[in-house]
Amino acid sequence: MENNNLENAKDDMCEVFNSHGDAVARVKERMPSEDEYSDLSEFFKIFGNPTRLKIISLLCVEDLCVCDICDALELNQTTVSNQLRILRANNIVKYQKEGKMARYSLTDLHIEMIYKVGLEHILE
Repeated sequence: MENNNLENAKDDMCEVFNSHGDAVARVKERMPSEDEYSDLSEFFKIFGNPTRLKIISLLCVEDLCVCDICDALELNQTTVSNQLRILRANNIVKYQKEGKMARYSLTDLHIEMIYKVGLEHILE
């Protein structure tokens, strides 16, 4: 079986290098800037933590106070607050004070869409 993989190791590559200038020009003119790629990379890193993803998943269902998030995830307030701070600093969640409680929500529908599309992709 290993031998078969070695034989087909280059099946996923062009056998002859022949760049298509028109296609390259079309895609290059639509490429984001280096700064935009950098910002996007940082944005996606936020989704690379299971606890933050769990918080996002809860907030896709409904806005919750910190105590509810702690209870739902069975985590202490320090852990949840640290992750919420990161999410807030990156404009993923926002909060509103209600008396002595802070109720969290997603900043906009884009965050929910990114989460749901990612989940849908891995469940295929």
